[in-house]
Amino acid sequence: MSEQRKQIEAVRDGALKKFLRSEFFFNYRHNVSAIIGTVIVVLILLIAVFGPLFAPQDPYDVAGLSLIDSYKPPAWLEGGDARFLLGTDSQGRDMLSLLIYGSRISLFIGVVGTLLACAVGITLGLIAGYFGGKVDAVIMRLADILLSFPDILIALFIMTMFGRGVDKLLIVFTILGCVSYIRTVRAEVLSVKQIEYVDAARVIGLPNPLIMLRHVLPNVATTIIVLSTMKVGGLILSEATLSFLGVGVPVTEPSLGMLVKNGFDVLFSGYWWIAVLPGVYIMLLVFGINLLGDFLRDEFNPKLK
Repeated sequence: MSEQRKQIEAVRDGALKKFLRSEFFFNYRHNVSAIIGTVIVVLILLIAVFGPLFAPQDPYDVAGLSLIDSYKPPAWLEGGDARFLLGTDSQGRDMLSLLIYGSRISLFIGVVGTLLACAVGITLGLIAGYFGGKVDAVIMRLADILLSFPDILIALFIMTMFGRGVDKLLIVFTILGCVSYIRTVRAEVLSVKQIEYVDAARVIGLPNPLIMLRHVLPNVATTIIVLSTMKVGGLILSEATLSFLGVGVPVTEPSLGMLVKNGFDVLFSGYWWIAVLPGVYIMLLVFGINLLGDFLRDEFNPKLK
């Protein structure tokens, strides 16, 4: 058993050393934008996951709130309170705690929505590109129908019909997000399925699902990774837009977009921090994700090298 463990560790160490000597890691180490993006994303992820353990306040604990503390400016401004570093909102909730808890919901929607859209889009894209014919025509016409309407219009229609909620948003983003995956994966599969080893797999009688998973899907994986990275930031912005319009997450589960909406209602009363701080937080998060996405796009697209 110890000998087997040594072999596993040797393989793991060899893979790590190979990665550290790879061109990808070399380019990453010398790309300042990618490193900055990584730092921003990792920091916000850590804050979202572990932040509630250190948050000054639980904004959902009504018993711990006091209207006396409402509309306090950030601590460094006149009238600020050292207990509330970034100030408070209309209900006396600590803005720093709200940003921590709100980022959890926004990140959850962005990541899970991307994964769901990716799963549905890859499946339909593989089927359309690999089998072609009537199956391809039906899938692509459905995708074209979705593309013919503005995303925001479809989202507003679904949310108005079925109500607000994180689960409803995930359904919306799965429907809207899968279209780009379908078109991208289908285009890749149309070229990959003509490669000799795919024809050889068909000749020896391998089942089609196995061929698609083992021989076709790995060839489109890099494109999917790049697309997914960019999609996360887009979904976070979409969630913020829908929440700002009042059809996103419910008030009981405030996301960053909901915080911006709450702040906008009193923005012209001088309480700028309630809207500006969540907006800046969203900007930083999407900025970091886009920096990483740009690096991955440049690395995995041979036409840009």
